[in-house]
Amino acid sequence: MENCIFCKINQGIVIASVVYEDEVSIAFMDIQPVTPGHVLVVPRYHAAGLSDLPEKIGGHLFIIGQKIAAGLKNSEIRCEGTNFFLADGAVAFQTVFHVHLHVIPRFSGDGFRLSFGPDYHNLPKREELDRLAKILKSGL
Repeated sequence: MENCIFCKINQGIVIASVVYEDEVSIAFMDIQPVTPGHVLVVPRYHAAGLSDLPEKIGGHLFIIGQKIAAGLKNSEIRCEGTNFFLADGAVAFQTVFHVHLHVIPRFSGDGFRLSFGPDYHNLPKREELDRLAKILKSGL
């Protein structure tokens, strides 16, 4: 935690362009935005990954994310839609290991794309979906 950039922002050691803060979270402009207006919503509680984050705090991040998304649409920032993105683990592209929610304003022609694997259009059969659902249920 002593080397965590988001903890340092929470402590006021590193400056950020803050758009919202409360006792649970802080939201600030991403310094490497996907599009102008890209905001990060960060819990004040240090949790490297989702499994380390209390559910109430996780829920709070999405509530604040919704407020930020509404604020983007009500502002002069170009925003025709919004993506929320939360990376959990290196394989999921997490680079700062302190949970954070990206709120990304979207507009036609912004250049941001999702890339799907080669089997994306090969839809699974219902039996396979049921099998996976059963496995997942046992892990909850």
